[in-house]
Amino acid sequence: MKKFVIERHLPGAGKLSSEELAGITQTSCAVVDGLGKPYHWVQSFVTDDKIYCIHIAESEEVVREHAAKGNFPVTSVAEVKAVIDPTTGNW
Repeated sequence: MKKFVIERHLPGAGKLSSEELAGITQTSCAVVDGLGKPYHWVQSFVTDDKIYCIHIAESEEVVREHAAKGNFPVTSVAEVKAVIDPTTGNW
């Protein structure tokens, strides 16, 4: 399984209500359940005009399938090659 960062351009995303965000969440979870493939939505970050999502899937094609079935915009999909944090340099 691979980890992906998905950028979704969604004007006004930061102004979505809790109910609207809950609706997006429900749609995404329903699509994941119906994919019939290993897939995990880890987390999403909502900014003013974009949503950045972290998903784990077998391939970019499956990530794009999830987006298509959920009617979610996809600006870009990038496979994560490494994860670093403040402890990375502490040996």
